[in-house]
Amino acid sequence: MNEVKNMEEKERIIIPDENGDEHLFEVLFTFDVEENGHSYMTVVPADQADSEDEVEVYAFRYEEEDNEERDYKLFPIESDKEWEIVEEMLNTFSEEEEEGDE
Repeated sequence: MNEVKNMEEKERIIIPDENGDEHLFEVLFTFDVEENGHSYMTVVPADQADSEDEVEVYAFRYEEEDNEERDYKLFPIESDKEWEIVEEMLNTFSEEEEEGDE
């Protein structure tokens, strides 16, 4: 069973791009997949987080650093199987959000 952790309190993280520029993102939710032992995180740009319009969602596999800062190591999702898992969880999250808005 996959455990989804919906962020009750909005967590924000800074992710540098390939040029080293830092961008602020809001964490939508994280979840762990028992099958492969990995943890995943979905984020949206912080300036779009409260938008009613469609926003671009990014997903990463992550590992929590063992320090007081709660730093994360982010890894790109590379396999189709991992993308399928992330898409399924994102669809479930979206449906729950829509039901909560009604």
